Amino acid sequence: MKRKLFSNLSANFFQLIINQVTGLGIFYILSTGLDKNTFGQINLALAVLLAVFNILSFGIDQILIKKIAAGTNIPSVLSLYICHVLLTGLVFYGLLLSGRLFVHQSNPLYSLILLIGIGKLMIFFSTPFKQAASGMERFRLLAGMSVISNIIRCCGLVVLLVLHRISVYNIVFVFVAGDIIELILCVYLFTHSAKIPLKIKFQLTGYKQLLRESLPQTGVVLITSALARFDWIFIGFTVSAIKLAEYSFAYKIFEISTLPLLAIAPLLIPRFTKLFRSATGDTDLKFLIRMEMVVSVFVALLLNVCWGPLIDAITGGRYGLVNVKTIFILSLCMPFLYLNNFLWTIFFAQGKLKMILISFVLTFFVNIAGDIILIPFFKNEGAALAFLAACIAQAVYYMNKNELQEISGAWRSLIICIIAGMISGMGAKMLLDSWLALLVAIVIYITLIFLSSQLKPGDQKNLKKLLHW
Repeated sequence: MKRKLFSNLSANFFQLIINQVTGLGIFYILSTGLDKNTFGQINLALAVLLAVFNILSFGIDQILIKKIAAGTNIPSVLSLYICHVLLTGLVFYGLLLSGRLFVHQSNPLYSLILLIGIGKLMIFFSTPFKQAASGMERFRLLAGMSVISNIIRCCGLVVLLVLHRISVYNIVFVFVAGDIIELILCVYLFTHSAKIPLKIKFQLTGYKQLLRESLPQTGVVLITSALARFDWIFIGFTVSAIKLAEYSFAYKIFEISTLPLLAIAPLLIPRFTKLFRSATGDTDLKFLIRMEMVVSVFVALLLNVCWGPLIDAITGGRYGLVNVKTIFILSLCMPFLYLNNFLWTIFFAQGKLKMILISFVLTFFVNIAGDIILIPFFKNEGAALAFLAACIAQAVYYMNKNELQEISGAWRSLIICIIAGMISGMGAKMLLDSWLALLVAIVIYITLIFLSSQLKPGDQKNLKKLLHW
């Protein structure tokens, strides 16, 4: 029986809600329970580790989803990726341990990287099972595997908070314990629910072929991993841990606000792969991207209108006013992220990996150059501006390379929605200086979106068709 998109979207959205709520709880406890310097050091350690483990995937994780969606033998390709993560993960952590010979043991950052790295290694080992579930479109299974660690971390930190035992090493213990338990339960859930025989057998020929196939994507992963956390690392090492704490708080809330994109993105790869393999063209891509632009700017509008009074109220004045400019610049990136993800998924499903690699090389150099030039002068706002410039550069490249006539005018929806959002936000704040500004901003935005035909009376029919796609 054909699985409906609505069922998959519900499962994915469910796990994202849990992860974002628990992640927000974790982030809130850390940001308010620790001083800014310690909070910044933890974020710097996490930034380094996440970048490294993303690079170590070599892009095989996305190739795995695509191959499984295309009908490749699951046990065989899954076994190869499990061997890959075991080999690269253990080698990396071995090198990290050997650093004890050169780094003084009292170095707090190295100690944090070493300890938190144990947990991140476990999460890395669980990656093949999650990606296989995604490729099989078993999103309920994926949801179950993806929420374990965050639930344990959040509950553990709440207990520490109640017992007044918040400290760096108690926090690290909770993090590592959650990651280890997630790996164990991922293996259990996958083997008992997916009914796929788990046979770990290294085949050199098959592994070489998988590496060759993923080579263009490896370059993409290398660049995106550095791109995703270079600003954190650069701020942490060249400015201060305190400024990193402030920037990471704003960036984390920005990431959480991309929840709709996170819910949609994993569903598009297998769907677009099947769509272009069958060449049926049975979905309205123009409508889908128009809806993404409307939603992305709407979320950015809510984020900006609510930011000042809400964040200062819940953080005791630590992270609200100081980040107003930073969050505004980051929120401008949101519609570009939606557009870039949409076009990337189309090109990936079409197998245009070399072109994708070129786009990420361009994005990488724009972002890195922007960080190096702007951060020393503008600090956190400079990092946000560099990220915005990189997003715009990638969007321009993708639209220039797009060959689908149906979405050739996507940039018009992007510009119209951004203008509508800015008019709504600034207009509401000029008229009111209270929570009523939020309601006024929403009304103005919806009115402008209808007047500009970004929302149309007949769109509910397309939406109904999309949910059954």
